[in-house]
Amino acid sequence: MGVIQGNINVFQAKSEDTEDVLQLLVRTAEWLRSKNSTQWSGLLQGEDSHRTPEAIKRGEVYIFMQGEVLAGMVMLMLKESAWDRELWGEEGHESSVYLHRLNINREAAGTNLGEAIVRWAGSGIHFAGKDRIRLDCIANNPVLNRFYRSCGYEYIGLASNSMGEFSKYEKRYD
Repeated sequence: MGVIQGNINVFQAKSEDTEDVLQLLVRTAEWLRSKNSTQWSGLLQGEDSHRTPEAIKRGEVYIFMQGEVLAGMVMLMLKESAWDRELWGEEGHESSVYLHRLNINREAAGTNLGEAIVRWAGSGIHFAGKDRIRLDCIANNPVLNRFYRSCGYEYIGLASNSMGEFSKYEKRYD
């Protein structure tokens, strides 16, 4: 699909990428736990709330390769999940893409790859009938909230559920 940064290429994940993607998700969950975060902790118990293998089959997972190394991934869902409906309410789903599971291989950390992926998702790929991209992140992580704002996403507000408080962000496609 193209180059997004230096020698990092983006591809739509295929079934044969599933195991590598799942391993990257678990490694990131382990890293988050080492930082005293409970984000994505369900992955460590084998719970995949975003059903990644099915998302790969639907063509919603994009991988970022540096040569043969999986440097990062992101899920771009064309239909809202129950989670998205809970946080966003009933409005705007038909015209929105939902960004989930932004994930950087720790070996690629510090290279601004996360920013490149988020910017690519907001302007480097388009889907028919969709005019915006939405995402959420844990509200009590100021670094992550600043990050999404710095990538051009507009803060829409807070939403709460049984998992806590979440900041909602949206970006209209360029």
